[in-house]
Amino acid sequence: MIYHVVPLAEWNADPGRPYAPASLAEDGFVHCSPDEETTLTVVNAFYRDAPRPLLALLLDEDRLTARCVWEAAVPAPPPGAAEGTLFPHVLGPLDRTAVQRVLEVRRVLEVRWDDGGRATGLF
Repeated sequence: MIYHVVPLAEWNADPGRPYAPASLAEDGFVHCSPDEETTLTVVNAFYRDAPRPLLALLLDEDRLTARCVWEAAVPAPPPGAAEGTLFPHVLGPLDRTAVQRVLEVRRVLEVRWDDGGRATGLF
């Protein structure tokens, strides 16, 4: 499985057609990630201000009709990604039938507590 991040509204914009994000026209491929950990790194680096809800599509690479190539991030991987990580780049639209699972990317707020059991802040 490979992962692709997309805002829900963008994913739902034309459900009867294969999904072709702007990156396909701009970069010549659809950006994907090799695993969940790298996907979260990509979200933290590039999707902080993206419209919510934000989805992670889990794609069966074998069900894509477009070719998928694994390449190094240029000029460098996003902060937090391991050096040498290869990223799957899909050279055409994503077939909706290749989507095996859709996950929602959520921000989790944690509460800091003091010794007296009182909340002291959110982060």
